[in-house]
Amino acid sequence: MSSTASGEYWLISVPGEKGANDAWDKLNRATGNSSANSKYSIPDLKVGTLDQLVGLSDDLTKLDTSAEAVIRKLVQYFTEVLEEDKSKIAENLVIGNKDMKTYVTKFQWEGAKYPLKQSLKVLSEIIGKQISQIDNDLKMKSLAYNNLKNALASMDRKTTGSLLTKDLADLVKAEDFVLNSEYLQTVIVVVPKISIKEWEAKYATLSSMVVPGSSKLLTEEGEHALYTVTLFKKVVDEFKNTARENKFIVRDFVYDEELLKAGRTERDKLLAEKQRQYAPLIRWLKINFGEIFSAYIHIKALRVFVESVLRYGLPVNFQAAVIEPAKGSQKKVETRVAQIVHSFGWIGCRTN
Repeated sequence: MSSTASGEYWLISVPGEKGANDAWDKLNRATGNSSANSKYSIPDLKVGTLDQLVGLSDDLTKLDTSAEAVIRKLVQYFTEVLEEDKSKIAENLVIGNKDMKTYVTKFQWEGAKYPLKQSLKVLSEIIGKQISQIDNDLKMKSLAYNNLKNALASMDRKTTGSLLTKDLADLVKAEDFVLNSEYLQTVIVVVPKISIKEWEAKYATLSSMVVPGSSKLLTEEGEHALYTVTLFKKVVDEFKNTARENKFIVRDFVYDEELLKAGRTERDKLLAEKQRQYAPLIRWLKINFGEIFSAYIHIKALRVFVESVLRYGLPVNFQAAVIEPAKGSQKKVETRVAQIVHSFGWIGCRTN
């Protein structure tokens, strides 16, 4: 069965005649080898009144939808956080030490979390609060971590792109500049590679008071080259305008060793903080996936119980089951199950 399994899991309940075992036998006879069936063990829950069950049916449907939405958000974010290790997401999606399939097909009610002495309404409220708490915590944790990632990404973006826009901090050194001069200033100019000869021939004539022989090539990247040139401070604006007319772009850059060090230190701090938060965040996501998935499957159990009592009446006499149809046999299994479940309709539960 495992080699031809469809990966779909249907959660249904079959009405009993003589008892739950009778219903189980009836289901297995109906489906034959077309599906793998597992008992879905739902304990004796407090039934309450018919009005309560009808109201609870709607509440549980909404709770089911909410839980599934939180699971999807958590798994999507978990995948994003893993980054290059996205392939490891499946091994992290566990409930305790069980994978999703094992947890669903060998489901056992967790009485410590959801006490059987409580009414169905109280149990649904306990699960609802749990879902809301995980959802809120996920929003807070993802916001904090995303702020770090975005700040780092913003800093890293400045180191990419062309010489016209990228951060120049890692491309220059103190010795490239005339520093602490009352009269002179070194500027950085981006020159198209096709215009390098033109630049070298005319840079000293783009304005008066340009220091002859002061142009120095720093680097070449893509379609541009990066030069320095030294001139008197009072003609810098004039030089910028004339350079622009000749398609040479003067970058707005002032060499400040302290500011450059501060920028590098800030990035190092952000990176260290991201690395510090990574492992605890992974642990939280792994643990809370287990918590939210467990809550989700307990909601399914409550829905099966409530819908079965509403459909089949009292006393409680049904067998809940998880069906995994063989690949290509879904329609046949659905038809056969419909023959033994008069008001047929499964309560969706699908994992892959």
